[in-house]
This record gives sequence, structure tokens and C-alpha cells, in this order.
Amino acid sequence: MISFYYICIVNLNLINMFKQTPLLLLMLVMSMCSSCGVKKDASSTNTSFVRVENGKLMKGDTPYNFVGANFWYGAILGSEGQGGNRARLIKELDELKDLGVDNLRILVGADGEHGVTAKVEPTLQVAPGVYNDTILAGLDYLLMEMGKRDMKAVLYLNNAWEWSGGYGQYLEWAGYGKAVIPAIDGWPAYLDFAAQFAQSDSAKALFANYVNDIITRENRYTKTKYTEDPTIMTWQISNEPRAFSQESKEPFAQWIADVAAQIKSLDSNHLVSTGSEGKHGCEADLQLFERIHTDPNVDYINIHIWPWNWAWAHKDSLDNHLPRSIENTKEYMLEHLEVAQRLKKPIVLEEFGFPRDGFQFPKTTSTESRDAYYQFVFDQIANPELGNGYLAGCNFWAWGGDAEQSPDHIYWQVGDDYTGDPAQEQQGLYSVFSTDTTVPIIKAANERLKNLL
Repeated sequence: MISFYYICIVNLNLINMFKQTPLLLLMLVMSMCSSCGVKKDASSTNTSFVRVENGKLMKGDTPYNFVGANFWYGAILGSEGQGGNRARLIKELDELKDLGVDNLRILVGADGEHGVTAKVEPTLQVAPGVYNDTILAGLDYLLMEMGKRDMKAVLYLNNAWEWSGGYGQYLEWAGYGKAVIPAIDGWPAYLDFAAQFAQSDSAKALFANYVNDIITRENRYTKTKYTEDPTIMTWQISNEPRAFSQESKEPFAQWIADVAAQIKSLDSNHLVSTGSEGKHGCEADLQLFERIHTDPNVDYINIHIWPWNWAWAHKDSLDNHLPRSIENTKEYMLEHLEVAQRLKKPIVLEEFGFPRDGFQFPKTTSTESRDAYYQFVFDQIANPELGNGYLAGCNFWAWGGDAEQSPDHIYWQVGDDYTGDPAQEQQGLYSVFSTDTTVPIIKAANERLKNLL
């Protein structure tokens, strides 16, 4: 059931216009029906959009299986303002396309003021409903260039973490005090602060307004409404959304359902996903994970897997712990594939990574353990028997391309190239640079998937 404040926000303009024509009332009713999970007849589906059919992602008449990439900074590169580099963007897209990578998971934009420790800059939403137009232009440009290359975008709208503002910034805007920064205030303080988001109607309402603004945009270059652009595969509610506490689990589940319904009421052409890590991001509660993906407005399932972050491997013995990382990864995948089979929905492993050898960060460092880990993951994606074929694809974290690292500092600072590692992480920790030995493994994986069709 969609919450009342979401209905008010999404449809306020229509309500004010009822006096002019009763047709708008009918349109509103139809919109609300779609938000309650009513599905289109398959015969009316525009096959230029990626869709779900019989538990599979479909692109045209063909199952869509992919080895894609996380490219969170794509909209910033597409900008002509601070951080923009369209020449690099074009080169990176061409390199990715040559590797067979046609699915990119991208941050729509960061939130809040500049100059905050461990936050990506420049931000998109500088204040509630106030936008940095250069980033919007960058997103438009990115989607245009991806469309030329027949690439698909998964666009995530929010973030549970501090590196793009996200939960903490919305809480600050809603009057909960200055956003907590883990690098300064510590993780326990951040977790306590972020746990308030799912219970804050005011913070969630600010986010709902933002969702409305982004999804109803028109691309300035292509003159295509976002809702009608097949380059977009998915609107994703958040990057790694979490309840962050037992008390917030119920309002968290309701929030996921509310936002999914809101998106579907605005855009019936595109898929909706949660951005969840899986059980690990649901307070270790697999039932909560299954509940949020049971919702009829959530089209497919997401999981993330992080062997080093989750202490399956230690930085001083990454190679020794590689077998355990692989075994735990397989168990985690199988556990969540059982959910996919019960719900009859595809599942995408949309984040995974492994540090460079020796827990070193320079791009000249070898990646033998990471290459072996990636190869294992890609073998699972190419296995049609695994989970009865519900495993649709993966997005490695993350593409660093031709970025140059600073010789003077490990963490990102304004003016540095964007790598695959956000501002709170060591630059080079998980990035896949164009010169890495991982790159031909990615290309071979996509060629293998193509040959399976």
C-alpha cells in the first residue's frame, strides 16, 4: 500500500488541475492502479526496453545476460563543469563496449554541500529541490552516448552511505542535525544516525520529491523523456539501502514498497530494483530481504558480495583466503538464488570486488587473486544450470579506466581523476584500470555469454 504522503507529493499538481478537466482524474486513478502492482499485458510491451519475462531479463526477444560494470561517476564525467571530462567519457565508453560491457550501474548524483570529508564532488542536489544543472547535463550527455552504443543504464537514486550524501544528507535537511561522517565520528555513530532515515517521514518526503524531479526529466540533447528512453534499464531505489536497526526494519520495508510504487506510477516502461546487498544488508534477516523483493513493483533481485569488507579475507593474506572467499561467495549466491526461484524473479550480482595483491593500491600492482576471484564469478554467470537460470548477470566494482592516481595521497581529493573507488576508499582498492590483467578476463566472459545465446 502506498503511503498517503507519497500520493500527495507525486500527484499534487494533478489534484490542483482537476477543476480543468475530469480526464486528469482518470489519469490519476490509472497511475495509482499501476502503483498497486497492476501489470501491463505482455503483448503491449515495447520490446526496446529491457523487461522481465518468465523469470528472465529480456532484451528484445533474447534473454539478457551480462557482465557489466559499476561506473558511478559517469554523470560527473559527462558534465562540462567541475569534474567533467567528455573526452575521457567517450574513450571509456568505447573501451567498455569493446570489452562487451553494455550494462553500467551509475549514480544519478550526490547530495549536499561541497567540502565535506569523504564525499564525492561536485554534488547534484545542493539543497532540497535545488540542482547543479551541469550534473544534470552530464547525465543527459552520458545517456545519449550510451544510447549510441546500445548500452543499458541502471540509475540509482539514493545511497545509504555517506560518500554521496544519501541518508545522512536527507536527515540533515529534515532537521536531525549535522550529518554524521564515519571517517570523523566513527561507524557506530553513523549507524545510529542513519537508522533514523526509515522512520523519518520528513526525510523520506524530501527524497520522494527528488525521485519525481529526476524521473520526469527530459534529456536536453535527445529531447526524449527519461520515461521513454530505452537506454535506461532500471531505476534503482538506493545504493545498498539498509534499515540499520531492528526497530527500523518495518518502516524500511514499507519505504522500499512506497518508492517502488511511486516510480511505477511515474514510469511504467522501466524496471525497478532495490539496490540491496542481500541478507548482509537486511540486518542478517533473509526474510526481510525476501519481503522487499516480493513486492510486485520490484522487478528483479539484487545482491552484493564483498569478501574483504565482510572479513572473509584479510589484507595481509588475501591469496591464502581466496579459496574461503570463493566458497563463501558461492554459498551466499546459492542462498539468495533460492529466494529468486521462490519469487520467480531474476537476480543480479551488481557489486563485487577483490583488492589488489598485497593490499596495495597503485595501478602497477598485480591482480592475480582478484583475477581468479572474478573468473569464478563469471563462471557462475555463464552456468545456465545454476539456480535454474535465474542468475541474469553481474556488475563488477568498479571501472577505473584510464584514471591517473595522485602520487601524493591515497584518498580522493578535489581535482583528482575519478577512479572506481569513491572518496572514502583508497584510490585503487577495487578499481579495474584499462591496463589491468583483469580486463581480458572481462572481455572473454562477455564473449562466452554471447556464444551461449
